[in-house]
Amino acid sequence: MKIAIPARYASTRFPGKPLTPIAGKPMIERVWRQATAAVESADDVYIATDDHRIADAVKAFGGQCVMSRPDHENGSERLAELVDLLGLDDADVVVNVQGDEPLIDPALIRLVGEALSENPAAALSTAADVITDPTDFTSPDIVKVVCDKFGFAHYFSRAPIPFVRDASDKVEPLRHIGIYAYRAQTLRSLKVAEPAPTEQLEKLEQLRALWHGMKIHVSLYDGPRSIGVDIPDDVWKVEAVLAEQGQ
Repeated sequence: MKIAIPARYASTRFPGKPLTPIAGKPMIERVWRQATAAVESADDVYIATDDHRIADAVKAFGGQCVMSRPDHENGSERLAELVDLLGLDDADVVVNVQGDEPLIDPALIRLVGEALSENPAAALSTAADVITDPTDFTSPDIVKVVCDKFGFAHYFSRAPIPFVRDASDKVEPLRHIGIYAYRAQTLRSLKVAEPAPTEQLEKLEQLRALWHGMKIHVSLYDGPRSIGVDIPDDVWKVEAVLAEQGQ
């Protein structure tokens, strides 16, 4: 299993985000440290970036960096370039860890990577947890997923799914957690695959895989929820958690 961390310097909402200091370390280093805790060797963790400032920072803390093109439309395209640059075999498993998740649980990374290895019918794997807050269920910012009895995704949506027709029925809706494990061949296929109409409507990249008939395995995760850094104000929230952990 390999871990890939895409890291872009340019960001409309938060330029230079990967290099933002969090409790004395650049955010990309904190993500890298969580990722290396999920594998036996740090040699299996790669940071893919298009900016030499990020590459220099990665080199300074001892990580591996691969320079990628600046014109990718999404993270999976950057990963597809990475697997080709590394010369990975089609069957190799690559876990995509977002570069703005400095608190990501190493157990979650292992969960999705091992799930893909253990489910040969799956082209990729991801994770979900149970939604307990009704506000989350109706929020378009929270992506929901419905699965079949074997743990494969039926559909992902920003809408509240499944729809509960009878008020007396009980349901435990699932919140999609944005982490994926891919086979290298899956990344190569998705790079050239036609975008799905549902993908364009919902603005959810994973719907392209479903539309083209690929199976997505969904593992249930019951660990701590991570705090992603989307805007500068999120930094202090992460630092507060690190302070509680004595870091």
